Amino acid sequence: MKLEGGCYCGAVRYVAEGEPMMQAQCHCRECQHITGGSPNVFMAMPIPGFRYTKGEPKSFTRKDIANAVTREFCGECGSHIVTRSPGFPAVILKVGSLDDPSVFAPQLAIYTVDKQPFHCIPEGIPQFERLPG
Repeated sequence: MKLEGGCYCGAVRYVAEGEPMMQAQCHCRECQHITGGSPNVFMAMPIPGFRYTKGEPKSFTRKDIANAVTREFCGECGSHIVTRSPGFPAVILKVGSLDDPSVFAPQLAIYTVDKQPFHCIPEGIPQFERLPG
């Protein structure tokens, strides 16, 4: 599978090739901050198949958390592109940054312990209070 996408203003573009390792919704409070309140919908794509084709993102890593993730975003428009988690063999690609987000099909919902009453989870997908075991 070859996915292409970028930020809202077009300053940052990428290509992600390979088979998605996971397609999910994350309801954790951290993701709610990044999305503005909604769950974060993402596809985990293999690191070797991901590259930026235009521009360079800015990044942010919290210094007060052990093993904190690094979030990459456009420095011009602020669009969140990917998250990189230490030791995880994939980039966590934000579905909203895809040129064709209709390729996304959630397989599970994680961190439902933080789910808000207005968050919707598709019927029939597995739900986990935190990460699956």
